[in-house]
Amino acid sequence: MWTANASSSWLAGFTVCLSLIVSIGAQNLYVLRQAVSGRHVRACVAWCVASDALLIAIGVAGMAQLLGGSPALAHWLSLGGALFLLSYGLFAWWRVWAAPDAQVDASAGGMAEPSLLGVLGTLAVLTLANPHVYLDTVVLVGSIGARQDGALKWVFVVGAASASLVWFAALALAGRRLQGVFANPLAWRALDALTGAMMLALAGWMWPGVALPG
Repeated sequence: MWTANASSSWLAGFTVCLSLIVSIGAQNLYVLRQAVSGRHVRACVAWCVASDALLIAIGVAGMAQLLGGSPALAHWLSLGGALFLLSYGLFAWWRVWAAPDAQVDASAGGMAEPSLLGVLGTLAVLTLANPHVYLDTVVLVGSIGARQDGALKWVFVVGAASASLVWFAALALAGRRLQGVFANPLAWRALDALTGAMMLALAGWMWPGVALPG
């Protein structure tokens, strides 16, 4: 039977997860790019929701405490995350200035359509090779969920997964509505410029946290 405590745990998972994922990041921008181009959008949404739910569940199950109790591991995660974001930001800016329009415009007819495996492979790298996702999803959200009593921990995970589903479905819908705007290659260059700026800003924000623990 659904109780007030279950509702509270679900709402906590929903709000905490939504507050973290509603931002401009590498994963979100890639999903937006796929939504604008209309390529494998449902698979992208399914991957993002499933990976968020799995990472949060791992955190709730105890990984958050393990990572939180290891300053050295937290240092290397911060360092790896900063370098990842720096590289991604610089590559986005490279596309702004150096990529030809055929590479910038994802709706161009001359582009070879990426396979489902290729799209999910890229998305998996952007998700799992970014250490910042572990600091947010596993450590922060997982540690909050771990404080729930008994089976309410998993109600929290369901709430968090629901937030992920709502966000990525909204992102996919927004991308579809913006297809007309992104028919112009200049719109892609603007998006890449914004992506680069955000990734470099996040890298700078993370950098003070990479100092080795004393």
